[in-house]
Amino acid sequence: MDLGFSPQETEFRDEVRTWLRENAPRETRPTTGRAMREHDLAWQRRQWDGGWAGISWPEEYGGRGLSLIQQLIWYEEYALAGQPGIDSCFVGLNHAGPTLMARATEEQKAAHLRPVLRGDVVWCQGFSEPDAGSDLGSLSTRAEIDGDELVVTGQKIWTSFAQVADWQELLVRTGRGDRKHDGITWVICDMHSPGIEVRPIRTMDDGEEFCEVYYDEVRIPLANVVGEVGGGWSVAMSTLGFERGTSFTANQVRLARTVEELYELAGQRTGPDGRRPVIADDEFARRLATARAEVSALRAMTYAGISRNARTATPGPEGSLIKLYYAEVARRVYELAFDMLGADALRLSSRWEPDGWSGKYLYSFSLSIGGGTSEIMRNIIGDRVLGLPR
Repeated sequence: MDLGFSPQETEFRDEVRTWLRENAPRETRPTTGRAMREHDLAWQRRQWDGGWAGISWPEEYGGRGLSLIQQLIWYEEYALAGQPGIDSCFVGLNHAGPTLMARATEEQKAAHLRPVLRGDVVWCQGFSEPDAGSDLGSLSTRAEIDGDELVVTGQKIWTSFAQVADWQELLVRTGRGDRKHDGITWVICDMHSPGIEVRPIRTMDDGEEFCEVYYDEVRIPLANVVGEVGGGWSVAMSTLGFERGTSFTANQVRLARTVEELYELAGQRTGPDGRRPVIADDEFARRLATARAEVSALRAMTYAGISRNARTATPGPEGSLIKLYYAEVARRVYELAFDMLGADALRLSSRWEPDGWSGKYLYSFSLSIGGGTSEIMRNIIGDRVLGLPR
């Protein structure tokens, strides 16, 4: 595997950097409600109009048909331009879209893929439930077949951007089998359907990104089933493979820049002895060096994952390694920031974290939960990557 970039890829990076410098939004992004949705969709439409939407998506679905390495370069430069790693377009671009390309019918692809890239719609994910988080096989949201429709009743939780979404990738139980994973169906749900109620959840970092969603006999056409009725577990594994793989590259780049900002602050702020700068303290110097090494290792793991994914249509379980390690490294970096800055972390802003040191520190706790807990990631790595006995 070659971790370097070709002259053509370096030229492509310069092109991306120039376009982002001239076109990236300069106004502050709203973080809630319709204003957030309209901002995110307008920015996605600008990327579409400029020919930068869907770098690695096939041309037949509206993308540019470029390589995963060029997609990586876009993510890296996107983060360096100060754009958020996750906004309300994230699920459509990084979960639903890739899943539909891999598993949907041609009719479903034609109906949904281009609107995602054009910035016409917002998608959300209806997987987790109050009693079925990382253990998705235990989900109980029920869907009964009535003629050519599914009738859905139940509840989902931790559904990002559900309050502004048009469509949802939804897992429902349509039956039972020998295994708890049997009888699960992956379906496209219209979030404007009668019987859907969305309740935002205010989190400890004062955000409202997550929501509860309630379904009261919501009718969904059977034509919206992706894959087969009762065969949704394998489709869901495709979705989670995309989620846990390289779609968080922009966040990783921002994390690496955050570590470098901490190095700068360590040279400017007084350390624990009250005389020398923080960087002169052996323990802080060790933790800073470790953080720099860990974000470099995370980047190498991401490059290796992209190299691997270039040879297969669907990411494998190795994406769980990246997801697990990113969650752990990010938590350590923001703990280091608070230990260095002390009470000042509550009022100081960061060049690379729009919601400040305290916002990112509080948000980092969720990284070991969302998309599958770290415990579940370790189980997947042990079982499906290392082949360890159960």
